[in-house]
Amino acid sequence: MNVDEIRQVVQGLAAAVKGLRLYSLDHPATGKQIQALQDGLFNLLQHKKKIRIGLLEGTLFVEDHLLMQDFPAAEEVARMLDERQLTGIEFYTGLSANEIQALLSELYEGQKKGNEFTEALQQRNVQRIKAISTEEDEEDSGQPRKVYRKALKVVDQIFNDVRMGEIPSSAEALKVVKSMAQLTLTEPHALFALSMLKDYDNYTFTHSVNVSVISLAVGRACNLTEEQLRTLGLGGLLHDLGKLKIDVNIITKPGRLTENEFEVIKQHPAFGAEIISEMEGVTQEVMDIVLYHHTRYDRNGYPFFDDTRNLSTLVDMTAIADSYDAMTTLRSYQRPYTPRSAINRLQEVSGSFLNPAYVTSFIESLGPYPVGSLVRLDSNEIGLVIKVDAKDPSLADIKVIFDAAGTILDEAPILYIRPDKPRQIIAEVDPASKGLEVTDFLD
Repeated sequence: MNVDEIRQVVQGLAAAVKGLRLYSLDHPATGKQIQALQDGLFNLLQHKKKIRIGLLEGTLFVEDHLLMQDFPAAEEVARMLDERQLTGIEFYTGLSANEIQALLSELYEGQKKGNEFTEALQQRNVQRIKAISTEEDEEDSGQPRKVYRKALKVVDQIFNDVRMGEIPSSAEALKVVKSMAQLTLTEPHALFALSMLKDYDNYTFTHSVNVSVISLAVGRACNLTEEQLRTLGLGGLLHDLGKLKIDVNIITKPGRLTENEFEVIKQHPAFGAEIISEMEGVTQEVMDIVLYHHTRYDRNGYPFFDDTRNLSTLVDMTAIADSYDAMTTLRSYQRPYTPRSAINRLQEVSGSFLNPAYVTSFIESLGPYPVGSLVRLDSNEIGLVIKVDAKDPSLADIKVIFDAAGTILDEAPILYIRPDKPRQIIAEVDPASKGLEVTDFLD
């Protein structure tokens, strides 16, 4: 896929819609424009099964190519999408001339907008072209669970692209990381709670999302700007991409690795850096995160860092997130650490493995009992920490799961740990001892 092919499709789309002002849909001139557009899309779809044309911060993109130059056709297509309240149009392999004709008709008429536009295409039985409405995108960008699910979809698509030997698009990753960064600034513990979700059958990509989420929490605790958080979040999302180039039997091995197998694993940062070097929007700091997230704070990890320049501080923040998620994940050779025991372990390895200043800031932001902690109250009730106050992490909201007699409750009331409230937390409880999956109780 090259820039000329992309520009040809954008030019063809703009020209075809504009041509309808002069000719009807069944006119031979329109038929030629539809054929030219179909041929252009066919060329692009030889590289991928799906091509997305959309808007990112008001700029038109085709897959991972931003069309920021002085290009009137791109400006015209961007205007059309914006006026029709669409953030993108996806084209799939096998699309027909009739489907392109239906799309052009709806774009030209301009009467239907947002979800009405997408429904109009469905009513015309258009199956290989999908319009993404602004409303639909907003639904995926406001609530923590929706943002988290969107991030999982984005990583899944990136991983699939790599498996297919294609260069992954960074456009959707940049978009979802923006939502994640904004949520981290406004609701710092909401996304962090969801990092407790562990899909052991798809560990590599859920780990990638969780490391991105936790990295953002570390970055916020270290007072990064939103722009820095976006870079950090993208690095976390892509940090383990190189594992896709490692033998899956080594990646999924249930026990500890042999020395030779570990030497193979140590190649994944370099593989990841090689993959992302071809992606749009990848900065040197993102490259540093992917290549050096295992170098350790004392630089005794892998690969060896022998560059004369200073390594990005975002690398050390990602390493903390990577460690925290690994500690709190079940392994065949390791029971998962509880949140409180995990932060104790982070403190133990700070100064060697991890940056001690960043570890301290991160732990202070989590509070004495981080979100996701199962705790015992002084009333002997047992509950789950579901929220920690952003300004004072010692203040928490607790969902009570067991009453004082140890009976699980049908409905879990919410208690608020505050200085003026009678009940206080006295200890952490291991969820395994109660047979609980704490994420079942996280809204």
